[in-house]
Amino acid sequence: MGNEDGVRESKAQENSPGTSTGCSSLRQVIEFIFSLISLSQSIRVFAAKWQVIRQKLEELHSGLITADNSESGENPLFSALVPVILVTVHECYDLARRCVDLSYSGKLLMQSDLDVIYAKLDRHVRKLSDIYTTGILTQRYALVVSRPGLGACKDDMRFYIRDLLTRMKVGDLVMKKQALVNLYEVVVDDEKYVKVIVEVNDIVNVLANFLDSPEMEIREVSVKVVSVIAGFHCYKGVLIGAGIIAPLIRVLECGSDLGKEGAARCLQKLTENSDNAWSVSAHGGVTALLKICATDDCKAELVVPACGVLRNLVGVEEIKRFMVEEGAISTFIKLVKSKDEAIQVNSIEYIQNIASGDELIRQMVIREGGIRALLRILDPKWSYSSKTREIALRAIENICFPSISSISTLLNYGFLDQLLYYIRNGEVLIQELALKVAFRLCGTSEEAKKAMGDTGFMPELIKFLNAKSFEVREMAAEALSGLVLVPKNRKKFVQDDRNIGLLLQLLDPDEGNPGNKKFLISILISLTSCNSARKKIASSGYLKNIEKLAEAEVSDAKRLVRKLNTNRFRSMLSGIWHS
Repeated sequence: MGNEDGVRESKAQENSPGTSTGCSSLRQVIEFIFSLISLSQSIRVFAAKWQVIRQKLEELHSGLITADNSESGENPLFSALVPVILVTVHECYDLARRCVDLSYSGKLLMQSDLDVIYAKLDRHVRKLSDIYTTGILTQRYALVVSRPGLGACKDDMRFYIRDLLTRMKVGDLVMKKQALVNLYEVVVDDEKYVKVIVEVNDIVNVLANFLDSPEMEIREVSVKVVSVIAGFHCYKGVLIGAGIIAPLIRVLECGSDLGKEGAARCLQKLTENSDNAWSVSAHGGVTALLKICATDDCKAELVVPACGVLRNLVGVEEIKRFMVEEGAISTFIKLVKSKDEAIQVNSIEYIQNIASGDELIRQMVIREGGIRALLRILDPKWSYSSKTREIALRAIENICFPSISSISTLLNYGFLDQLLYYIRNGEVLIQELALKVAFRLCGTSEEAKKAMGDTGFMPELIKFLNAKSFEVREMAAEALSGLVLVPKNRKKFVQDDRNIGLLLQLLDPDEGNPGNKKFLISILISLTSCNSARKKIASSGYLKNIEKLAEAEVSDAKRLVRKLNTNRFRSMLSGIWHS
């Protein structure tokens, strides 16, 4: 193989560009590699091997360009390395020409030669990297490789990213910062660069290392780049594999405000499905995040994503218990009282999540003033947005309704007055939500039904029987059917002569049913246990609507007719007996 290699090298030097002058300058090698990269793109055989060879050529090209445009380009270390690289590139050019011309002697031999040339290029790249680690490169020009234009091919994008990677690895502080800023700009402007970054070896590892940089600006921009990458579900595993969690948490603990904000946002994305919850907890992330949330003067830009991370982690039972032991409940109840809407919303959602399905934590929330804090948001005399009030109302429902004792506490706090206010006066969305909550509340306990009757819910529910929305009509009818099961509520309902007439009128089968027949008839059946109600039903001009439904074989209507007839017959017997 020795003579053959010599012949190949000689031929390569005769036929390759840039060799006629005999000059082995750095610039000549750079131009030669660029020419070779272009040539390799036209090769149609051994595609996989040429792809990895081309990647090494691009790394080498980017590194040499950086050296050429730095004040240390003529360093003796480079002077010794460049001629060796030139020989290897000549050999590679010869192999490329033979692959293009299909003039090689055998596939197995060519595959072996390509493996050998790849190994040589890899050694040069690593040697160059070793030289770079000495930090000898300094910035002379702001930018060497221009950013590709919109719609650029993937090879151009990769070439640009490799150049930025080289600068981040080997440049001085100014060069590293500029490369990072350029990297952030491209990933924000064009998400296709994110895929290129992930495919380029080592760049994610470099970003992870930069998170521990003593330079604040390096950390801040690195966090921003990592956060963009974390926004893509398919690349989260790459970040985790590079060990990104631990340095992100270190930024949370001792970084600048801007760095902490970026780290929290990034962790929020990485923990969206709780896959990485244990990793965050193991590196002290829960403690760091709780400390941020407990800091009095912390800005919303940091507290909100910190809340988001903790909310993502409460699904892991052991982590949830640890949060409770660390005082998370009192911390977030305090945040509910914040003047910042975003903090309020996120803290309410956190409390709701941590209390979900856990009676002990629900009771803790109540004992520590969580429900009072939520009711304050619902108090009409205070100024809160509809969004915050909707979230508070849902939280109250989810925390208190599963427990009868919690409902009793809620009623004692004056919740019904606030709920009725929003049913009467709320904007459409919160009005409908208040109606849904009232509907669910009347099915929780006898105490709740009695209290709702006393507070005045029935007249408001009656109004909704004519609503345009079928769902609203149905909820109102079902809620009323539950409330009139309480004798005291039935008496109140019957006192308004219009109520029974309205129910019967809504049952007109010829005009369609704006409510739910089943629940409307159920209300009437309950009312027949009251003498005055029976008389009003029997004397109503709309009684024929019930009879029509009974004739149409509506079972509940037939039951109501039988009940009315039976009661009327009993009255007749009573009259004869006492005559």
